[in-house]
Amino acid sequence: MKKKLAAACLLLSVLAGAAGCGSSTQVDDLVTNEGYEEELGQVSAEDETLSERTETKAGTKVIAKEDLKIGVLYIGSKEDSSGYTYAHELGISTMAGNLGLEEDQILRKEELDDSKPAEITQALQECVDAGCNIIFGTSFGFMEAMEQFAEQYPDIYFAHGSGYLSNGKNFTNYFGRIYQARYLSGIAAGLKTQSGKIGYVAAQNQDNAEVTGGIDAFAMGVESVNPEAKVYVKVTNSWFDPEAEEAAAQALLAEGCDVLAQHCDTTKPQKAAQEKGVWGIGYNSDMSKESPQATLTSVLWNWSAYYTAYIQSILDGSYDGEDYYGGMEEGLLQLSDLADFNQEEAFAKIQEAEQKILKGELQVFEGVMETNDGRKIGIQGQTLADDVITGEIDWYYKNVVVLE
Repeated sequence: MKKKLAAACLLLSVLAGAAGCGSSTQVDDLVTNEGYEEELGQVSAEDETLSERTETKAGTKVIAKEDLKIGVLYIGSKEDSSGYTYAHELGISTMAGNLGLEEDQILRKEELDDSKPAEITQALQECVDAGCNIIFGTSFGFMEAMEQFAEQYPDIYFAHGSGYLSNGKNFTNYFGRIYQARYLSGIAAGLKTQSGKIGYVAAQNQDNAEVTGGIDAFAMGVESVNPEAKVYVKVTNSWFDPEAEEAAAQALLAEGCDVLAQHCDTTKPQKAAQEKGVWGIGYNSDMSKESPQATLTSVLWNWSAYYTAYIQSILDGSYDGEDYYGGMEEGLLQLSDLADFNQEEAFAKIQEAEQKILKGELQVFEGVMETNDGRKIGIQGQTLADDVITGEIDWYYKNVVVLE
């Protein structure tokens, strides 16, 4: 499934999903990648008979489109106009449009606190009781409850975004190489800073590989163009806490940071940067619409590519229970267009690095890397494996400073 889903994600992101994430030259560039038209053609030919299946490759049941009922768990609201839940809702709504689903075929459970197991369990049970046969959980904290429900309800498909648990049957994990786009955004930040201090509002501390790996990749991107710059990290200890995000942003600005990046859910850091007259790097959605005078670029998720291909695989029987881990090559991740107040050389340097990533010439977590406490990570000539990047990074790169 992974290869076919990757190919499908690329096609869908170009034809349909990409528009939902704002304009970007990144997706346009992907259209010209050699070999993809041929690969997509082969996938289509292989799957001509899939519509006749009653059972998927994983041994689970094929579901007819008219029988689909999809549950989605959000930590924010579907009415959000930026940020994490907004990006997922764009993906879900675009998927529904791509596949011709009716609005009553999607049940959204919104503003859930993913630190409260009872609340998550109740939301999942309500989805089950409403007849949902596919359930997406979009936040890290939903993972363990979804694992339990997948065991209890083997005929229901459960897919969890981020995290690391899955069972190879009816419970899968989906995420992506966010570090690729993080690295590129670090180039923009490293070139723009004048103080040499770049702030980063982080939802979780060093123990969370998803957040920490993104910080490290960003810091490496900064270093590639500005070896003297430092990345100052302020942790909120919450995936969604607007007040804490605002406070963290203000602390970083007080430290003298003149660019603010973020792995948190709201636009608070970008708005704080604009009010201060400095710069920012948005996340999840294009945050330049809220802070047009500050946001250099934003790191974007194009979730519609994944959601459409995942549902389609259950409809046509190609679903095989494998986890999904895509990247820029599949159109899952990209940068928004660079603001015209980026440094002039940012355009060329980011494009050069992007092409190296797409060609496999730049792996980001490759070779021997030095941590901020003097340790050496990695092996010369080798790249950290995906599961290590996703689940095991608990160290900060050498130019990272933690602000207490």
